[in-house]
Amino acid sequence: MRQWTPVELESRLEALEAPPMLLDVREPWEFDICRIAGSVLVPMQQLPSRIGELDCDRETVVICHHGIRSYMVARYLTHQGFARVFNLQGGIAAWARDVDPSMRVY
Repeated sequence: MRQWTPVELESRLEALEAPPMLLDVREPWEFDICRIAGSVLVPMQQLPSRIGELDCDRETVVICHHGIRSYMVARYLTHQGFARVFNLQGGIAAWARDVDPSMRVY
């Protein structure tokens, strides 16, 4: 499992290649406040029962508030056979700070 900084993720999303899946593992109330466009919400607690909704062959970036929950989920996905998993280092808070300062924060 690797980590991407917000700037690295932004570059990847701007590339002409197929974008990665943006897996947001925060709670719905957090997702309602702010999110990266195109993110899919699967709260951390629901992941084991919803893992079948994910494509284990697709590049996946896991996102949370500060990068701790997403790190744990990325490790979990790696142990479940997902080979192309990345943690968003610093989470959505770092994204707002480094990439999109206009984003609402909490």
